[in-house]
Amino acid sequence: MDIILLLLGFTLAFLGIIGAFLPVLPGPITSWTGLLLLHLSKAVPMDTSFLVVTFCIALLIFILDYFIPALGTKKFGGSKYGVYGTTIGLVIGLFSPIPFGILIGAFVGALVGELLYDGTDTNRAVKASFGAFLGFLASATIKFSVAVVYFVLFLSTFWEFKANFWG
Repeated sequence: MDIILLLLGFTLAFLGIIGAFLPVLPGPITSWTGLLLLHLSKAVPMDTSFLVVTFCIALLIFILDYFIPALGTKKFGGSKYGVYGTTIGLVIGLFSPIPFGILIGAFVGALVGELLYDGTDTNRAVKASFGAFLGFLASATIKFSVAVVYFVLFLSTFWEFKANFWG
């Protein structure tokens, strides 16, 4: 059972890194679930305070993820259409064969969203889409950083107790 928890935990911790860029997968929460599964194994002693602190951080980042892109958009005079366009462009950019398709898709999506909102003022749309794009980048950077830290914590905890898994 410990090996199954280890493998599932590793998978979730790794998926959390990918989830930093995918809007459908909450990166830090997914990585934290991987840490939880590792600590639920009999091979690793349960560290409740560690799990509570890391969960609170993951939850805070999860909540902030809903506000940061909107703040970037509003700061540059954008609308919800820009935020929605960023998300749609991001998803389309994921499947793009061009390098940096995610980033280009997010920006173009925000621009299209802003032009749909108010197609008469292209300067405002470009400025607002830039704000939506910056908000997305800030949010993704924070989620990515936390997910990587959780992945490293997962690996270091496993490494510390690796003998317990095989013995």
